Amino acid sequence: MTDLPAVRGRLTPNRDLSDLTWLRVGGPADYLFQPADLEDLQSFLRDLPADVYVFPMGVGSNLIVRDGGLRAVVIRLGRGFNTIEVEGNTVTAGAAALDAHVARKSAEAGVDLTFLRTIPGSIGGAVRMNAGCYGFYVADVFVSAQVVLRDGSLKTLTADDLNFQYRQTDLPEGAVLVSATLRGPEGDPDALATRMEEQLRKRDESQPTKERSAGSTFRNPAGFSSTGKADDVMDLKAWKVIDNAGLRGATLGGAQMSVKHSNFMINAGGATAADLEGLGENVRKKVYADSGIWLEWEIMRVGDPERS
Repeated sequence: MTDLPAVRGRLTPNRDLSDLTWLRVGGPADYLFQPADLEDLQSFLRDLPADVYVFPMGVGSNLIVRDGGLRAVVIRLGRGFNTIEVEGNTVTAGAAALDAHVARKSAEAGVDLTFLRTIPGSIGGAVRMNAGCYGFYVADVFVSAQVVLRDGSLKTLTADDLNFQYRQTDLPEGAVLVSATLRGPEGDPDALATRMEEQLRKRDESQPTKERSAGSTFRNPAGFSSTGKADDVMDLKAWKVIDNAGLRGATLGGAQMSVKHSNFMINAGGATAADLEGLGENVRKKVYADSGIWLEWEIMRVGDPERS
């Protein structure tokens, strides 16, 4: 790869990414860049040759990196990008702030962002994927986001810029989201804390939270997605069509569709990225054969297959 710009943060060549993903699989990135601060990130992107692919990575909660790794500079934000500030009912959080932490700190200040409490990952990923549950989505509380564009410039994006949809946004190619401002309804701190405790209890009862997973594997079938809108039809979920096809507990190598929740794929021990992605593709084909529905991946898959 071309010589890269000097940085004040950490720039690591040939960095294995498996320990940075919740599924604990994947090969190396050409480089992993952990910027010291916003200015370090801006100058790096500004001076980085335009033909070098940039991949912003959150906490790896919704990601499969293939076994051959990623031909890119992976940018992972850490300290300095995880602040959470509450003013009135407006919350501004760094992209690296964990969703759960934002929910808790907001609740303590009497701001209801409790739907974020059980969503794995960080605010940057939550905005990018329009994360949501319990009928609420980031789009419902979103005010604005700050991103560093590929040329190093800092830009504020509105909801119109991002064009929120079910589990996706139109974030500019190569842009790194650095913070987001959200506005939630007021709530009693004690009541919000109680609600979050109940949400955690229900999640732990129904999902394999003690296993290595990446959250929901597939989106709910088109036309049946939980967007939170009044005209939603939510009687057909991804887990239901997987169950109907007899695939709860299905395995491939070290990968398994969880027995506890069949739309959760887990690394049951020693799985490769190829095992996980292969199992997912098997499930998609068998569900289509059973119901005529093509499931769409919710987990992002990036990188190259293992080199022979």
